[in-house]
Amino acid sequence: MKEPSRQLLWERRSQTPLLLLAVAFAVAYAVPIVAPDARAEVHRACTHVEWVVWGAFAVDYLVRLVLAANRRHFVRTHWLDLAAVVLPLVQPLRLLRLVATLMLVGRRARMAPQIQLTTYVAGAVVGLLMFGSLAVLSVERDAPDGNIKNLGDAVWWSFTTMTTVGYGDHSPTTGLGRVLAVGLMLSGIALLGVVTANIAAWFISRFERDDRADMLQLAAIRELQDEVRALRGEVARLGGTAAAAPGTAVPGVAAVPVADPPNAPAQREVTSPTP
Repeated sequence: MKEPSRQLLWERRSQTPLLLLAVAFAVAYAVPIVAPDARAEVHRACTHVEWVVWGAFAVDYLVRLVLAANRRHFVRTHWLDLAAVVLPLVQPLRLLRLVATLMLVGRRARMAPQIQLTTYVAGAVVGLLMFGSLAVLSVERDAPDGNIKNLGDAVWWSFTTMTTVGYGDHSPTTGLGRVLAVGLMLSGIALLGVVTANIAAWFISRFERDDRADMLQLAAIRELQDEVRALRGEVARLGGTAAAAPGTAVPGVAAVPVADPPNAPAQREVTSPTP
């Protein structure tokens, strides 16, 4: 059995710590936005936590890059992780760290494909709704003409944007807020397509499984019919050989006279084997 590579071992060991760091980052990111009037010490602590998480993400990326067998291929296939490391100062893009962690945990999870996909989609929906709301609130709250002033408005806007309903009662007015809106709409359409495809794949797999069961049953029935036909032919052949007609001589058997019982009208011949 092939031993796992050092990169795979590192990813397995770092999965749980990265998930805990993602939760810590989520809290540190949300507290200053939900509670802007909190003490300065709380804001500084949240900032420190964010930088610690960023440093952990950077270390994790560098370690995996060093351990990768093909580093160029690693950079091409882990571009989101790289973006989460090199873009730490742009406020909305800091969420890429959390998105990268969720993708990383999803890739390393050991579940059935459909369960893994369903869990990943559900987590992505919740994460996008939550952090999309926080991001748009952070950039729209102080906008002069903005109408997203509290967390409730931001969550409602995220729901209507992700589902592409767009009631228009709340909408971003800043350029960065509109960029977030475009990203949220595209993400909602993509997730809806993934959910639809997953449901269709589930139905198709069920139909294929039922078809295979029906084909196996039909094959078994045909095999049983063939066996019944063979048995009938064998029975007919054996019956025709064993039951000879009266008065018909069977090869190898001679006819000998046998005394009739008393009061018999005539003598009858019976067959007996020749010596």
